[in-house]
Amino acid sequence: MPSRKALIRRPGPRLTEGLVTHLERVPVDTELALRQWERYVGTLREHDWETVEVAPADDCPDAVFVEDTVVMFRNVALITRPGAASRRPETSAVEEELGRLGCSVNWVWEPGTLEGGDVLKIGDTIYVGQGGRTNAAGVQQLRAVFEPLGARVVAVPVSKVLHLKSAVTALPDSTVIGYEPLVDVHSVYPRFLPVPEEAGAHVVLLGGGRLLLAASAPKTAELFTDLGYEPVPVDISEFEKLEGCVTCLSVRLRDLYT
Repeated sequence: MPSRKALIRRPGPRLTEGLVTHLERVPVDTELALRQWERYVGTLREHDWETVEVAPADDCPDAVFVEDTVVMFRNVALITRPGAASRRPETSAVEEELGRLGCSVNWVWEPGTLEGGDVLKIGDTIYVGQGGRTNAAGVQQLRAVFEPLGARVVAVPVSKVLHLKSAVTALPDSTVIGYEPLVDVHSVYPRFLPVPEEAGAHVVLLGGGRLLLAASAPKTAELFTDLGYEPVPVDISEFEKLEGCVTCLSVRLRDLYT
């Protein structure tokens, strides 16, 4: 069976202090957030993903959003340098875990900034959001690491949301989906499908046509059902208050050893 692992990191005691950029700050229920995270992790396991829990980073309020700390292409890891300086201590434990998993590890160096939420991979094409937490030097360093491995890197402007994947993700057939008012440009994608809800723009491909998405996007779930997919909704309301979505709560590692 193909190797499917997901890096996760449990929410810490300072979660409610997490950064917000495009939303007004509202109180976060940390106990509810932990229950929601546990359900999210349980859903991954129920769909045959082996979860690997990264050591806590309790001094970092945003550490639960583990996706931002690394970009994977095959078995090669690029440890990021977050655009938010307060998030940079989050990366060390992720680097250690990936080393234990046998990944080849690379790093983004100053003046580059890069966050994994800005990276959307579709086959061998890597779209990178630039303009918020990821800068031009970060895109250039990502290109230098992954293009020799066969990747095609496409920079995409981001100004309306925190990360590229706050605006768009992709279906199993490579169609890019997004909530159109928050997408800076969609002509860069060969196929684009607008969805009716902001939260519906974010899906995690669980395998077999199953799509993990937020419970706050029921109309989009109906759309996916009509397209022949199986929506798997999870409630992540407390993380949505911090501009989080289903993609940023894990790093999916597929076929590391092939």
